[in-house]
Amino acid sequence: MTTEQVRLQDPAWRQWGPYVSDRQWGTVREDYSANGDAWHYTTHDMARSYTYRWGEDGIAGFCDDKQQLCLALSLWNGKDPILKERFFGLSNGEGNHGEDVKELYYYLDNTPTHSYQRMLYKYPQAAYPYQWLVEENRRRTRQDPEFELLDTGIFDDDRYFDVFVEYAKADPQDVLMTVTVCNRGPEAATLHVLPTVWFRNTWSWGDDSDGVPNHRPQLALRPDGGIAIDHVQLGQYVLQAEGEPNWLFCENESNLARLYNTHIGSKYPKDGINDYLVRKSNSVNPLQTGTKAAAHYVLTVQAGEERQIRLRLKSVNSSRSSADSFADFDQLVAERKAEADAFYEQIHPAQASADEASVQRQAFAGMLWSKQYYYYDVARWLSGDPGSPPPPPERAKGRNHSWTQLINANVISMPDKWEYPWYAAWDWAFHCVTLATIDPGFAKQQLMLLTNEWYMHPNGQLPAYEWAFSDVNPPVQAWAAWRIFQADLEQNPAAGGDLTFLRGVFHKLMLNFTWWVNRKDESGNNIFEGGFLGLDNIGVFDRNAVFPDGSHLEQADGTSWMAMYALNMMRIALELARHDAVYDEMATKYFDHFLYIAGAMTSMAHTNLGLWDEEDAFFYDQLRLSDGSVQRLRVRTMVGLIPIFASEVLDATLLAQNPAFVERIMWFQSHRPDLYSQVSRYTETGVAEKRLLSLLRGFRLKSLLGKVLDETEFLSPHGVRAVSKVYCANPYEFSLDGTTFRLTYTPAESDSNMFGGNSNWRGPVWMPVNYLLIESILRFYDYFGDDFTVEYPVGSGRQITLKTVAAELTNRLISLFTVNTDEKRPAFGQHPKYQDPHFRDCVLFYEYFDGDNGRGVGASHQTGWTGLVAELIKLKYERLM
Repeated sequence: MTTEQVRLQDPAWRQWGPYVSDRQWGTVREDYSANGDAWHYTTHDMARSYTYRWGEDGIAGFCDDKQQLCLALSLWNGKDPILKERFFGLSNGEGNHGEDVKELYYYLDNTPTHSYQRMLYKYPQAAYPYQWLVEENRRRTRQDPEFELLDTGIFDDDRYFDVFVEYAKADPQDVLMTVTVCNRGPEAATLHVLPTVWFRNTWSWGDDSDGVPNHRPQLALRPDGGIAIDHVQLGQYVLQAEGEPNWLFCENESNLARLYNTHIGSKYPKDGINDYLVRKSNSVNPLQTGTKAAAHYVLTVQAGEERQIRLRLKSVNSSRSSADSFADFDQLVAERKAEADAFYEQIHPAQASADEASVQRQAFAGMLWSKQYYYYDVARWLSGDPGSPPPPPERAKGRNHSWTQLINANVISMPDKWEYPWYAAWDWAFHCVTLATIDPGFAKQQLMLLTNEWYMHPNGQLPAYEWAFSDVNPPVQAWAAWRIFQADLEQNPAAGGDLTFLRGVFHKLMLNFTWWVNRKDESGNNIFEGGFLGLDNIGVFDRNAVFPDGSHLEQADGTSWMAMYALNMMRIALELARHDAVYDEMATKYFDHFLYIAGAMTSMAHTNLGLWDEEDAFFYDQLRLSDGSVQRLRVRTMVGLIPIFASEVLDATLLAQNPAFVERIMWFQSHRPDLYSQVSRYTETGVAEKRLLSLLRGFRLKSLLGKVLDETEFLSPHGVRAVSKVYCANPYEFSLDGTTFRLTYTPAESDSNMFGGNSNWRGPVWMPVNYLLIESILRFYDYFGDDFTVEYPVGSGRQITLKTVAAELTNRLISLFTVNTDEKRPAFGQHPKYQDPHFRDCVLFYEYFDGDNGRGVGASHQTGWTGLVAELIKLKYERLM
């Protein structure tokens, strides 16, 4: 085992990490408005003066796992109107394609215990164009591209600083911070660097529920020039800063005068350090005590050179006590970096190129940097705090009012700590699958956390995301649980698999599965309708809409997700049944569910009209009208490919260990031939006596893959599009009650307001569904082997195996991030600056990708599910070579 793998066994090494959000302003938790307008209740302009209730944000933030004490970086180039204490971006109403961070920063490295981590922030030397970015993006329409920071020209002539922030742990409570400032410009430039330490404000709100005492801690200057840190629960720490910085102190309390034009409150509020430097005001405490402090350095850096600042935060009880905090500093950082290299050397496939290994490591780094302490007590948020004015009465029946049991106070894997500084249930599952490769313990803990009674609703629903916990995401948690169990077993074969984890998550997911069946299949016909279901505005109209006459949408993808869910639960039950026969009956129960759903999709009772279209050989949504009639929405989208995901291959050994289950599936063959005839012939053996359970028989799989592999339809140079490209020249139209709905292929930015401005499934390549598609194709290959082939390229007559199909899609997705023959990374788009040597090898993992050229779109740090590329690189060399 590597040193890092040994550390993973010690929970103490996880206490400190990058658990500070990149954005706390504009979130639901900080919104106490009557109308639920979170983006306007707390803004970026307010953030420097407003003390957050539920969390903290910062640049390269580092904190303990209860976010009691935070350490982060602030900067000032002497020209900006404010300190750069947090990343700037546009709110959902300001951007022409929705919310969007307007900064350049990169998560370069990290280990699972955060024993070593490194990031890069690119800070312009000219005044940051805050107003220009807002005004230009507001002027543009949805048909125009976004106006980005590079478009302003502020990085021309390389007049910017590369600011690297590096953390290393000497021991679990001894943190080393290095700030390296590189001047990329043609002449000397000055930069104010302010490493900042502060306490999350837990003393202003009255009694609390996250386990942190309602006690005012203190920071104070020590005679030796360091900072004494005293917290009743965290204990005593010391922060030492190299050299002789000017220490500036204030309080982490709101500037009520600036925010609300009242003269009560702290004399040295949260923005005191900002005002002292920028406005030259007397707003820092001359007694050099407070709850927020910064070490102020003024660095003049020559052209092409770099300067470095070192700090050390350690407990007074640390085992490494030394008179000189910096004597062993560089040696410790070098050791932790070498240990990180050794850890990832075991992770990277031996045959992977250096570029692929770099992409994989940065993907993992982004996911590890995106952990966040997430605190949200819905009951307290709805009713307000004793120390604050009561919220408006409208809140009592507003957003999330039925989730009063929800109390979240944990470190959670986030999709993107700026654009999505809140969890989303299905994103979370994909995160866990990728993280299981490097830290299966954390992956298991995260998935169990989502099903915890403090998260799951008493009725069994999983919380979707803080904007609307009652929305629904695709139920992929059982799939994730099985994948994590397998990954853990692969890494620890002697343990025989963590059955305690598998049993625990299975029992919780039984409740969730029942909620789905009772709430989303209102007609009881095994067809699922309504709800967000993950593919938000992919349809002709809002798929969440309830029509006044009672008409509703019956969804091919929603129903397929449930078929997949049933098979995932069945597979888990079969594994548990190997050790406890009680689970054999549960496996049978979920097999029954799957079969009834499969039958309904193909030929619904009463109408004999299912979701499979024989003429087009494709699955479609259908609109069930109030009179019982049905109108099929014959538009080819990812919705019709989701049925491929509902497949499972069972080997002969497993079936031999579960004879009662085998007897039940044979019973269905003889007693319900109508259902048996609609799905794969699971009684027919494939390669090595394997059995296939699937919504698809071979000819239907060939039909769907024919469209997947058609470059005029779904296949793009970098993966599978969400909508067929045929609708680019010939948009799909659907008329209902005199209203015509229209769907056009849009390869990148959305032209629809549905579900937020940047939410778009109408053409781009999305990593999570592409990943599931590849994995599903490989399951079919495991059953059929090399004898089952499909035509590729379409129209060529050439036949390839399913394994080759999976390899083709995998390579296209990986190519989004790797350097191509033009020495470019497609995800970066065409801006020439991205080919600069100081830019090119710093990878961003976008939310989704242009269906025509692969350019990254949406959230630029969505390593959460786009981080699945790390799994694809692993898959490429372990199964596809």
